[in-house]
Amino acid sequence: MTDAPCAEAGAGQAFETRYFLKFLLPSALGVLLFLVPLSIGDSMNIGMGVLADGLKDLLGDALPGIAVAVLVGSVLISLHVKLFHPRWAMQGPLRDIFDVGLGWLGMRILGAGFGVMTFFQVGIPFVIAPITGGVMLNDLAPVLLTFFFFAALLLPFLVEFGLMEFIGSLARRPFRLLFNLPGRSAIDATASWMGSATVGVLITTQQYERGYYNRRESSVIATNFSIVSIAFAVLITNFIGINHMFVEFYITVVVAGLTAALIVPRLPPLSRKPNTYHELVGCQLKEDGVEGMGLLRHSLLLAMRRARYAPGPRQLLRNALYNVGDIFFGLLPLVFAIGTIGLVLAEFTRLFTWLSYPMVPVLELLRIPEAEAAAPATLVGFAEMFLPAVLAANIESELTRFVIACLSLTQLIYMSEIGALILKSKIPLKLWELAVIFLLRTAITLPIIAFMAHTFFF
Repeated sequence: MTDAPCAEAGAGQAFETRYFLKFLLPSALGVLLFLVPLSIGDSMNIGMGVLADGLKDLLGDALPGIAVAVLVGSVLISLHVKLFHPRWAMQGPLRDIFDVGLGWLGMRILGAGFGVMTFFQVGIPFVIAPITGGVMLNDLAPVLLTFFFFAALLLPFLVEFGLMEFIGSLARRPFRLLFNLPGRSAIDATASWMGSATVGVLITTQQYERGYYNRRESSVIATNFSIVSIAFAVLITNFIGINHMFVEFYITVVVAGLTAALIVPRLPPLSRKPNTYHELVGCQLKEDGVEGMGLLRHSLLLAMRRARYAPGPRQLLRNALYNVGDIFFGLLPLVFAIGTIGLVLAEFTRLFTWLSYPMVPVLELLRIPEAEAAAPATLVGFAEMFLPAVLAANIESELTRFVIACLSLTQLIYMSEIGALILKSKIPLKLWELAVIFLLRTAITLPIIAFMAHTFFF
């Protein structure tokens, strides 16, 4: 997004080669790193994934210990900030990372506690078991550390040099026609699909609080277009053992996700959200380009304007390191706490089995093998998006693992990150509404995924 969102970005701006190259070269590198599939042996990957795998191989058995150090460091620094209010943490990004509420601090302590117990194999048996805390510490945490380290460092190539504005401008008319949403929401969706779901939700929240989206629009965008990034999709396919089918997997996710985005906003509770604003709208962007200028040229000028005011190398590095810190010290403890609790409930209680009983005949009707084993994975994603992959990793049927992996990405609403962000924001959505939207998306996307899997890929 530009610094002056109400300005007619690009209007009156001449086409200057230096700003075009400043847009083109970094953006092309970002596309190569995040969007271009690479054939590595018998599997598919992206450039960023190759770098992450290399770091994972380099650090090897040290990664669980590094993860525990990060978890404990998050708690110690957060407690220090909470108790002593040091000057360095009283403003800016460091405050956002470490000066958290008591509830979030409690989740960090819980995640660190689970990590320490699992690493040293002391404490509650069902927490430190290989199928619960062991999965989180030895399987998930190393992948999260390496993947998101490079994702956070390299994301600026996608979002800081005009690619968002370029694609967003080109996609404005389809968004208005298909989804009855402002064209600028294309940028939110693009940021999610190319960067991260968190980025997309943060952009949506900011735009709503500034008065550019109304209550219905902000609710629809946050719950229907915040799909996880391609980088995380690669992580899921690697973990669940279908990385050789990444292209088929992501095509299925896109088709099912777009279908849900067409249907869910037309159903309650989203359809009942009023078209009223959090704040008065001060101005609106023109969505059809500038008079006398073609759409492509206008999109290029938008991108060049963004590139012109892009941060310098020092600021980019600083922002990237803050992003890494936020993911390591903020997201990892939350995922570890919620993920461990979810796995304990899934592996040592019958809670998700009971809740998923209605899903067994549905899966059998859709001809999904090992329906009873797969059923809990269809609902557990509401707690944490990675849990369905964890539960499905040991299922023998590749078709079933494919369906569960696709479903986990199209359900979108997971409380460990996106749900928590939405509830903390001023977007008018309640917990029960998020649960209903999650179930609606499950009901809509599951048959589509099963149909595509049976018809085209298996």
